[in-house]
Amino acid sequence: MSLPDLTHVSAPMVNQSDAPFRLLTRRYGATLTYTQMLEPSRLLNDREYLEFHLRDIQAQIALSGDENDVDDSSSWDGYARPLIVQLCGNNPELVVRAARQVQTHCDGIDLNLGCPQEHARECHFGGYLLGKQDWPLVQSMVSSMSRSLLVPTSAKTRLCPSSDPRSATATFGQLLEHAGASWVTLHARHVSAKRRRQGAADLDAVRTLKETLSVPVISNGNVRTFDDVRVNLECTRADGAMVGEALLGNPTLFAGDLPDPVLISFEYLDICKRLPDVTPLNIMRTHVRRFIEFQCSRRPWYPKFRGAISECQSIGDIEDLLHRKVARWRGKTAKVLDTKDDDIQGSSGVHVREDVLGSVET
Repeated sequence: MSLPDLTHVSAPMVNQSDAPFRLLTRRYGATLTYTQMLEPSRLLNDREYLEFHLRDIQAQIALSGDENDVDDSSSWDGYARPLIVQLCGNNPELVVRAARQVQTHCDGIDLNLGCPQEHARECHFGGYLLGKQDWPLVQSMVSSMSRSLLVPTSAKTRLCPSSDPRSATATFGQLLEHAGASWVTLHARHVSAKRRRQGAADLDAVRTLKETLSVPVISNGNVRTFDDVRVNLECTRADGAMVGEALLGNPTLFAGDLPDPVLISFEYLDICKRLPDVTPLNIMRTHVRRFIEFQCSRRPWYPKFRGAISECQSIGDIEDLLHRKVARWRGKTAKVLDTKDDDIQGSSGVHVREDVLGSVET
């Protein structure tokens, strides 16, 4: 089975890896995207849950195949795939059955071995399967997936609990490879339900894993700018970099760009309108808030914006907030980025657009 381009990967994020956001990151340099983590038992037993996520996965196909879209600047051809569906679980049979529900709509199935949430601890999946006592179970799941599915199997993991986590994680990676994983992603931090990011990611652990395995390795962690991506790959020698949180603030990160937060919000909302009934309004609000927050969180008007967007009841309400109030708050001649006092400086190496929003009707 051929593998997708693993160079620049948009991470699986709970309630944030919706189809419009995935498409947006693909348009701006991501070579591969993941869905959010899906629960096998619900895919198999909850029809509404299955149908919702199938709409999300298939929405990309419908959008890219829109023959009525004559606006070349808005063409989404080529951005629909590749797509990886991520599953969690601790039962090989259930995971395989659930994967078969979605495998014809994606380019790979990933097993989550890194989720640190309390729910994962209580239900014993994700990052709580990294102890050596659970390695045989993990091996069984990955082996069952790789032997049973039509698409490649991969795994996303964290550092294994050990007095020597680099060595233990490399050994665990070998287990995943021998079980049939086509690639392994390492978020090189320890699992913590209280603190998702305890300190910096251990990039030397990623390099050790890369030097140990024959299959590709993706490095996840320590990225806020495109320069960080280059540094990460140089340090780890990994085959690709996966980015999550930083993309939520700047979905054009892989393009080495820093867009105007209002314009990128409109672009995201435009995709949402093209894909009705795919992304809930609360997720749209969260994405737009993150876009604005990334560059404007220290502006005196930001608390007003945060309160106002929480009250928006439609895409039209969000667009009106951006079009009128945010433009007015920023000032009629406000540039995208003022390096004198903005929160994001231009010294990171990213290209800073000089778009002007002052012409927006207030």
